[in-house]
Amino acid sequence: MNTGPMVSREMYDLVRRELEPGEKIEWYEQPVPRYFSPGTLGKFLFAIPWTAFTFFWTAGAAGFKMPDFSQGIPSLFPLFGLPFILIGLGMLSAPLRSHRRAFKTIYAITDKRAMIITDGRTRTVQSLLPESFTRLIRKEKRDGTGHILYEDGGTDGDGNVVTDVLFMDVRDPREVEGLLKSLAERNRAANRMIESS
Repeated sequence: MNTGPMVSREMYDLVRRELEPGEKIEWYEQPVPRYFSPGTLGKFLFAIPWTAFTFFWTAGAAGFKMPDFSQGIPSLFPLFGLPFILIGLGMLSAPLRSHRRAFKTIYAITDKRAMIITDGRTRTVQSLLPESFTRLIRKEKRDGTGHILYEDGGTDGDGNVVTDVLFMDVRDPREVEGLLKSLAERNRAANRMIESS
């Protein structure tokens, strides 16, 4: 069994609890914790001008001064900027949430499926059967880590093939791709045997 470095016992036990009778773990790993990934970098960069503008707009709506409650209730108009400030702060915190999520996520490949388990306020278990790997795509970074994506066979509204991320920020994407291809091939061979009998 191939294992990723420094996987906590708690996260490993999450995988073990999800196993079906007779199912064996072939590989497991937690993603490399990163603050900036393709999904969070765009949000963060967009959030900088968004948040700056919303602070400026709210301050301008308040007359660039703190409200004086001694003269009664001030205008409530500046309060309309608060939801937009909160949205901006949420987007600015996307890298922090992404980093924390990596510690609560574990990937696994068994002899029957691939799994992504995320443990937070709620536990999410995503199981992908080998039939869903119509085409795997490996993206490697200069540091050797990378992502494994797959085409699920569907198309979007423009007719483009839908590509989903399977495993993000794995330490050895080439090894993981090989394990997934092997799993898919074993599944195809088993299906051919069933069809021929």
